[in-house]
Amino acid sequence: MTMQIEAQEKDHTPDKLYSVTELARDLGITPRTLRFYEDKGLLMPQRLGNTRAYTRRDRVRMILILRGKRMGFSLREIKEFLDLYDADHSNVKQMQHLLKKVRGRITLLEEQLHAVETSISELRNMEQISIEALRAKGANAN
Repeated sequence: MTMQIEAQEKDHTPDKLYSVTELARDLGITPRTLRFYEDKGLLMPQRLGNTRAYTRRDRVRMILILRGKRMGFSLREIKEFLDLYDADHSNVKQMQHLLKKVRGRITLLEEQLHAVETSISELRNMEQISIEALRAKGANAN
């Protein structure tokens, strides 16, 4: 996950500052999304007067936040992960924590997948029974 972020960051100079609009456009999100994560304490942009200025670090954090949300992690879990990332520059604790969370998420998703597959199977069976019952009565089974 970190190598992909580093690859994405090659085109972004370390001292570049982004406005709310620039960063939102760059990441394909709305300015409101950035402000939401700021309100939740996950981003802390610099202030230049009344203007927010996001750094490369804020951009990386936002990429991690969005990725964590796509993977189904809660904001609390994402915050824990980001806090570990900030505290442990060797990344050992971060990676151990991430591994534990990822394995838990995989297990949960596999359970949900099994439940969905079972439901679909039961619904297809019910569908077939309904079609056969309608045909037996001479009705159309659209």
